[in-house]
Amino acid sequence: MKHPDKIRIYPYDRLVIGYCLFMLALILLIGRPLNQYYNSLLFYTGMAVLAGFIIRYTREGRNRRHDFLHIIYPALMFTFFYETAGTTVFLIFDSFYDWQLTTFEKMILGVNPTLYIDRHLLNVWVNEIFSCCYFSYYLMLPFFLLPVFFKKDYEVIRRTLTACCLAFFASYILFFLYPVEGPRWFFAGQYVHAIEGPIFRPMVDLVIEGGAFHGGCMPSSHVAVALVLLMFCFRHYRRVGWVLLPVNIGLAVGTFWGRFHYVSDVIAGAAIGLFSTLLVWKYYDRWDKNRPEKITPKELIKENVS
Repeated sequence: MKHPDKIRIYPYDRLVIGYCLFMLALILLIGRPLNQYYNSLLFYTGMAVLAGFIIRYTREGRNRRHDFLHIIYPALMFTFFYETAGTTVFLIFDSFYDWQLTTFEKMILGVNPTLYIDRHLLNVWVNEIFSCCYFSYYLMLPFFLLPVFFKKDYEVIRRTLTACCLAFFASYILFFLYPVEGPRWFFAGQYVHAIEGPIFRPMVDLVIEGGAFHGGCMPSSHVAVALVLLMFCFRHYRRVGWVLLPVNIGLAVGTFWGRFHYVSDVIAGAAIGLFSTLLVWKYYDRWDKNRPEKITPKELIKENVS
């Protein structure tokens, strides 16, 4: 039996506020000139206060609006966190390191994959398939969260969003620990062909031009979070997982086919998504102070449904 007036703090609450406090401390310590980061400082302060306000004044079990806001709010913040990550790309280093990645990949693979694709593999319908898979990323989180919320599988959402927070925040931190601008910038002028497609390629270009910032390619947060969702689907909604599997594969290929990432970014993103999910599966019950007793995920789902 839930108590509507009890304040509940979940692992993703701590991650959201902890990430904001970490970025605030880091910017204050090493962000120079500091006036360049005033907007970032204001943003992270505001997000920490907003998260605290939601935790303090929303009560799960009081009504569906309270449930929705407290359970879903981290997902509503991810886009804003991503955009602000673009302001700290050069927080530590003052240049991009694409030359290291491209040299490494050519040494291992014998070619730079994005240039090889440009010369030999581009096809309008193949472009469309991979662009469709890439674009699907922007729909994955809402298409996962909303049906699960209406099924009242709240515990699945909490665990999934905890893993998503780990994957996103780790990615955003790596953006400034190893700045990479990506092949569409680094190899600009070396491409022979444009990537063309009638529907999905223009849609992807529209999203990228409107929402992406210069940098933030290592790792691929798209691949990281898509893998988190795929693994949770296989764990709780296996049929959906099988549907999502080819889309995830197409998304991973589409990131470097579309010139947004290097193969190394994809591998690093997949590793972060895998590690984040396994970490949550293994330790979530220890992190969730609301449920000190050991209980299986199936039992938790049944409790929420009932």
